[in-house]
Amino acid sequence: MQKVQFGFIGTGTMGGALAAAACRGVGPAQVLLANRTRAKAEALAATLGCAVAADNAEAAARAEYLCLGVKPQGMAGMLAGIAPVLAARAAAGERFVLVSMAAGLSCASIAKMAGGDYPVLRIMPNTPAAVGAGMILTARSALVTDPELARFTGAMAAAGRFDTLDEGLLDAGSAVAGCGPAFACLFLEALADGGVACGLPRAKAAEYAAQMLLGTAALALQTGQHPAALKDAVCSPGGSTIRGVQALEANAFRGAVLAAVDAAYAKTRALGDA
Repeated sequence: MQKVQFGFIGTGTMGGALAAAACRGVGPAQVLLANRTRAKAEALAATLGCAVAADNAEAAARAEYLCLGVKPQGMAGMLAGIAPVLAARAAAGERFVLVSMAAGLSCASIAKMAGGDYPVLRIMPNTPAAVGAGMILTARSALVTDPELARFTGAMAAAGRFDTLDEGLLDAGSAVAGCGPAFACLFLEALADGGVACGLPRAKAAEYAAQMLLGTAALALQTGQHPAALKDAVCSPGGSTIRGVQALEANAFRGAVLAAVDAAYAKTRALGDA
């Protein structure tokens, strides 16, 4: 059976985005898709030019990096179904890495569910990976080698920026980078609504807000300056911006964001304990 570099079980939002990045990185011939609803995998494969596996077992049998894009609550059942395939590969001396995108489930938990002491790489991607601007966090079990990690991140470079964390910090990182796009979109929507309230057409208000967030994020990353310094640079004494900042502070803007990250982190931890 011909091997491929990447197999994806689950082709939802994140699985699909990473499959697209893999196709750009190593070519569609090295990517194999599987999904509970086969038609969904077929639709994505038609777009990307890659192949669809007959089932999860075929993806598990052929992939060097087997990317598990299923929800935490569905992980145990899915892994139980492919455990015999993984065991047979391990017995034959084949090398493979399980790549989990499931929030809250540790490397040790994934290996236990899979039925063997296999190399496990945990990744926490975010939705901007779909346009090559993701922030993808990684943590690995001791069995994943440095070259295997480098090969994975190199092949997936089209998804965005990668960073490696100790596994104990991955859930905290996910609460910022993984959940953050939803928080940012709430802010983006509110900015656009504010522009509309001031008389701007909806489309222009949305465009201005989105480009402003994109540019500000790029400025922060490229300069390395503290956000407070970048904020101060916009706030002229007695000016319009500082009045807006004052209004945000009066409405506990920063406190609300801190609480949102803390709540997301607590829920992620709870998923691992379930």
